[in-house]
Amino acid sequence: MKSVNKLTIKVMLLFSAVLILNLICNCGSADIKTSAKVSLGIDILLDEHLDLIQGKRVGIITNQTGVNSDGKHIIDLVFEAPEVELTALYGPEHGLRGDVEGGLTISHLVDPKTGVPIYSIYGKTKKPTPDMLQNVDVLIFDIQDVGARFYTYISTMSLCMEAAAENQISFIVLDRPNPITGTLLEGPVLAPEYQSFVGIHPIALRHGMTVGELALMFNKERWLANGIQVELHIVKMKNWRRDSWYGELGLEWIKPSPNMPSATTALLYPGMGLLESCNVSEGRGTAAPFIQIGAPWLDHVRLKQLLDNAGVAGIQIDTVRFVPVDMPGAAMNPKFKGETCLGLKLTVTEPHQFQSVAFGIHLISTIKQLHPEHFKWRSPRSPLIMFGNDYTPAAIDAGEPPDSIVRSWQPELNQFEKIRAGYLLYE
Repeated sequence: MKSVNKLTIKVMLLFSAVLILNLICNCGSADIKTSAKVSLGIDILLDEHLDLIQGKRVGIITNQTGVNSDGKHIIDLVFEAPEVELTALYGPEHGLRGDVEGGLTISHLVDPKTGVPIYSIYGKTKKPTPDMLQNVDVLIFDIQDVGARFYTYISTMSLCMEAAAENQISFIVLDRPNPITGTLLEGPVLAPEYQSFVGIHPIALRHGMTVGELALMFNKERWLANGIQVELHIVKMKNWRRDSWYGELGLEWIKPSPNMPSATTALLYPGMGLLESCNVSEGRGTAAPFIQIGAPWLDHVRLKQLLDNAGVAGIQIDTVRFVPVDMPGAAMNPKFKGETCLGLKLTVTEPHQFQSVAFGIHLISTIKQLHPEHFKWRSPRSPLIMFGNDYTPAAIDAGEPPDSIVRSWQPELNQFEKIRAGYLLYE
């Protein structure tokens, strides 16, 4: 009798499990949103294209973001790969581990784990010299970008492509997502006369491209020095869609720089980064850079009212007070250090709708309108470099409506979009 009861119970449990599984499998696609996991360029290189580096001396341009989907770092993965000799490492702005404050010069070092030399390519030397490349057959670029023209990793990539071409070295880009989507384009296109390390080629401020797509464009448009072209290989991702933002990918966010702590920060950065050109705090020296902004003299209550009425979609604005302080490794001597700033705290509510550059124009224009006696550009050239042209800061100074300023970029954005279309690798 006991054995019959046990058998009956087992049958009932099995039937219940099958029923539950059936219900799960037959749920409509409208009820359950599923997506395949994104495979990064580093994953695909090791799984499918190891032949690109086998039998070769390899140099890697990377930082702390250069990890595969399981969190293993490219330096370790390449060092352990069969028939591959890792001979050099190159650290961009913020260093190989991403713990150096922006703008600080970085020294040459040796990686303690592999014994491989680390060459700084930020500071006096932003482009690898022939001596730095003498033991290299192929250069790999693997860094997470944030989708804004003035974030310097894409400038580093371009200069390294030039150096590789000049020294007959092939160049591999391991592609990664544009974290703020690959669909929205914003802002002025860089005018050639304002080319700098924070704007190296004529692309939109928010360009909507991956680093692999940008590398193709830089190379085929002959934007590298003297029109030189490099032997270029792009290792594409799998399962990334252009309309995805980083928060939807199921990938861990690793800070690409000390003041980029979240994917939300990256969404705000193309617009809030423009505050670097003026005397308004962009939140450096606080725990929320680019998320909170302000100044001691700001009428932040009135500013919030005016911006709420401007109708920029996808953003929630709240008033806040904060005191910037020295933060070793992130921000030393920030604007208004030790002073109470009256400001705004920004929350992105709709990542797919929020246009950060347009919001940045509304913000800066409104602050200047409210406080003409306090607002100042940090130097005559600073806004020209950050905006990438002279007419946008001039229009702000003249008091032109923000919407009119934003519309003025459209013809050059249309032209950029036509060029860009030939280099897109993903749907």
